[in-house]
Amino acid sequence: MLKKTIFGLALSWTILVAFLCLVSFSKLPSFGISGTDKYVHVTFHFVFTLLWGYYSWLNQNKIELKKIVTIVFISFCFGILIEFLQEEFTLTRHADVFDVLANLLGAIIAFLVFVFIKQNKSRNKPLQN
Repeated sequence: MLKKTIFGLALSWTILVAFLCLVSFSKLPSFGISGTDKYVHVTFHFVFTLLWGYYSWLNQNKIELKKIVTIVFISFCFGILIEFLQEEFTLTRHADVFDVLANLLGAIIAFLVFVFIKQNKSRNKPLQN
């Protein structure tokens, strides 16, 4: 049941991110904080990588860092695809290399969370005789 729930959340998050990145929000008020959209990109890909990484963890019954690296790469490619789609198919959005870097930063931070969890799980394993 948990696997299905996490899969649904990860898929929904992926669709939501694509939607929010491709729809115009020009009538929304701006916050006046410099770089706010970069924080949003970091958050989008942090959560993306956490959800898909957790789904992978549930499927494997362990954290496989190679799989998490693959998810980071997928997040990176997904971010590039979104930037391409913004540039080519929207009138109000444009590709930005700094958005791609913010996406990558979010995914890397999530990867580091998994590294931290894996290290703590291995430290807390009971010794077997």
